[in-house]
Amino acid sequence: MKTVSLIIPAYNEQETLHTLYTHLCKLMDTHNHYQWEVLFINDGSQDSTEAIIDDFIKRDNRVATVVLSRNFGKEAAMLAGFDYATGDCAIILDADLQHPISVIPLMLQYWEEGYDDVFARRNNRGDSSKLRKILSRTYYSLLQHTSDIDVLPDVGDFRLLDRKCIDTLKTLREQCRYTKGMYAWIGFKKKEIVCDQHERMAGTSKWNFFSLFNLAIEGVTSFSVTPLRISSILGFIISIVAFIYMIVIIAKTLIWGESVAGYPSLMCIILFLGGIQLLSLGIIGEYLGRVFNETKNRPTYIAREYKKQTEGK
Repeated sequence: MKTVSLIIPAYNEQETLHTLYTHLCKLMDTHNHYQWEVLFINDGSQDSTEAIIDDFIKRDNRVATVVLSRNFGKEAAMLAGFDYATGDCAIILDADLQHPISVIPLMLQYWEEGYDDVFARRNNRGDSSKLRKILSRTYYSLLQHTSDIDVLPDVGDFRLLDRKCIDTLKTLREQCRYTKGMYAWIGFKKKEIVCDQHERMAGTSKWNFFSLFNLAIEGVTSFSVTPLRISSILGFIISIVAFIYMIVIIAKTLIWGESVAGYPSLMCIILFLGGIQLLSLGIIGEYLGRVFNETKNRPTYIAREYKKQTEGK
């Protein structure tokens, strides 16, 4: 009998866990020709998330949890799920019920047909604001044009991964993680499913504008050096233009006796060139900071405890 692991990162999700567990039980009981593992990754929750999961473990030997020592973020929590999952395949889904559980049987069907990575493309973005949708489309368009890998738009972490995909992702231990790009980078045989994303059943999203912006920066800098190249090309072009302008001013001064441009134009040029230099240094600093984090060789996460029922239900 094949084993299917459900990897569920959870951070302060006490309002949704009982409903999520009820839906998962219906799924597992209906498809009992599989052996199931429900693996909650408690990402340093401050509410009753841990106590609720502990109660699930006492009642159901299919449930297990990895408790992280603090909040390391969803990217690190998913890596912990890959490390501890024991299934022949694993399905990553959020604890907020935005991912439709009804799609999972179709994922399993495609997996049985030989696909290694069955991913869900969002037909809509639930209760996301219009601004967030526009920024998301713009970001994915930028990433597609600057990266060598095919990072698909409107595709998140809701997907089924075969064991060989999981084992490969476990070897990618970088600190600055962008798992959506890793899914594309590892390759393997992929299959798309289009589905509607549900609205959050309760609670609020843990992803604010700044955390999403940081994730976007991770995506661009993890899988592309285009910003560095743009910085170099821009610096080269500005240097050529500045050199030509300098020659023109010197020639006009020697031939016609005209003075050098006045204070306003001089200040505009200085401020413009200074801004370009600071921008270039900032881009270099982003990449250098990632090199610094990687060289420290710290673990991506720290697991405080692994819990699972030792005896039968």
